[in-house]
Amino acid sequence: MDARRSFYLLLPFLVLLARGASAATLKFTNKCTYTVWPGTLTGGGGGQLSSTGFELAQGASFTIDNVPDTWSGRVWGRTGCATDASSKFTCTTADCGSGQVTCNGAGAIPPASLAEFTFVPAGTGQDFYDISLVDGFNLPISATPEGIGSGGSTTSCPANINSVCPPELAVKGSDGSVVACKSACLAFNEPQYCCTGEYGTPDKCPPTNYSKIFKDQCPQAYSYAYDDKSSTFTSAGGSDFLITFCP
Repeated sequence: MDARRSFYLLLPFLVLLARGASAATLKFTNKCTYTVWPGTLTGGGGGQLSSTGFELAQGASFTIDNVPDTWSGRVWGRTGCATDASSKFTCTTADCGSGQVTCNGAGAIPPASLAEFTFVPAGTGQDFYDISLVDGFNLPISATPEGIGSGGSTTSCPANINSVCPPELAVKGSDGSVVACKSACLAFNEPQYCCTGEYGTPDKCPPTNYSKIFKDQCPQAYSYAYDDKSSTFTSAGGSDFLITFCP
């Protein structure tokens, strides 16, 4: 076999290899004692991932491959989901309002625990990621960079904040139990909690007694809008990520 023929036979493999090298994966694992329905949302008007919502049973895992290496977006877990008599799919917490298991470009209705990501190609800089409770909390979640040379560490909100949620922030299910905890911004919509208006800069919007409840339970997570210093994490560009519910 001559060299030219060998090259053309190898060409499809080389193309696939190059594509794989420029894409990331998001792996989801559910360690909760209940089923979770993850959702994904691409930010900045970019194309949605190959899966925008799926069911993840207790102990199950699911992987989204070929995530663009320039992807920016968020993921979350919905709970208490079911399909009603009219075939409409709804969830008790973090519903995306699509009426389907897939979210199709719709984000989580707060309160929702979020894992947020901004990717860059390998060798060009750092991936940024965080766990955000700025929109409130519905279930424990973590994000872990994976892959050779990622160099990043896990960021996590492992606590069940629902168990310490003040009554004025609590969202209750049909049985009266607390199923989610609102942020003070969501609950009261006041500038001092939302860091808006005259409170729209870091020096004018310090932590509040409410945001401190979230921070005490989950020190690595964003507890309010300007909680950057202890809550933004980085890894080598091109990292894969493991998202764990109830880590």
